Amino acid sequence: MRSVFVSILNFNGSNNTLDCLESLRKINTSDFKLTILVIDNNSSEKLNMQNGSFGEIKLKVIKNKQNLGFSGGHNIGIKYALECGADYILILNNDTYVDNNFLVELLRVMGENKNVGIVVPKIYFAPGFEYHKDRYSEKEKGKVLWYAGGKMDWNNVIGHNRGVDELDKGQFDKVEETEFATGCCMLIKKEVFEKIGSFDDKYFLYYEDADFTVKAKKKGFRIYYVPKSIIWHKNAESAGGSGSVLQDYYITRNRLLFGFRYAPARSRLALFRESLSLLLKGRQWQKQGIKDFYLGKFGKGSYNL
Repeated sequence: MRSVFVSILNFNGSNNTLDCLESLRKINTSDFKLTILVIDNNSSEKLNMQNGSFGEIKLKVIKNKQNLGFSGGHNIGIKYALECGADYILILNNDTYVDNNFLVELLRVMGENKNVGIVVPKIYFAPGFEYHKDRYSEKEKGKVLWYAGGKMDWNNVIGHNRGVDELDKGQFDKVEETEFATGCCMLIKKEVFEKIGSFDDKYFLYYEDADFTVKAKKKGFRIYYVPKSIIWHKNAESAGGSGSVLQDYYITRNRLLFGFRYAPARSRLALFRESLSLLLKGRQWQKQGIKDFYLGKFGKGSYNL
């Protein structure tokens, strides 16, 4: 029987994590063995979770002695899962909840398509977490798209979630290859990790999923979007909300790291010019992110979590 491990990070977000676990407890696991890993990134709040099981699903809690960020935290889970014989590893945000058949659908498409290494679900905004809350009726909330596949704008080095802010009317209901997977939820074959390794710890938070995607594609793995697999996302709940100073720092710094690694020469030049402008006119933590990039200060960097 196939073995699937779910890696979930917790950092002072136990209520979200418990909600996520409650939804996972109800999923269909008829043809695979499921283990859930909760990796606590040295939260200051007490995490009231214990190793155990609910039904056929096993729960393992791993407590880090320091905050290792998204990349380092999940790398702990990935290492543990591979050592335990995982066939697939699901990276899942703790600020999500899932449909009962989401994982069955991901595994189905993974098995039916050659050279697929990563599959991603359709992701809705959780009701009340939309960017434009007043745009939708109460009946429409819960069907507003956050991600229906992704595309990288290499001219501006920004990833775009397809369908974001659109009400789902079946316009993205085709299983198809997509350009990048989101770290919010991605199911990954063990062979991908064996060929490219885990997430790059330099990123700490943001753009590590895009970096991982590029490396996987360079090794010949394909990424598929699976519309019948559905989850809901409390957007940016674990990062202090969209536009937070945390995002200012890590997105600014890591966009430069990612862009200078992979973007065309013209885009790298544009990034350099933009970074000089932001050093003069940007917000405080954007300026610090740029300074740290050029100083080679990666990982957790200067931001005080």
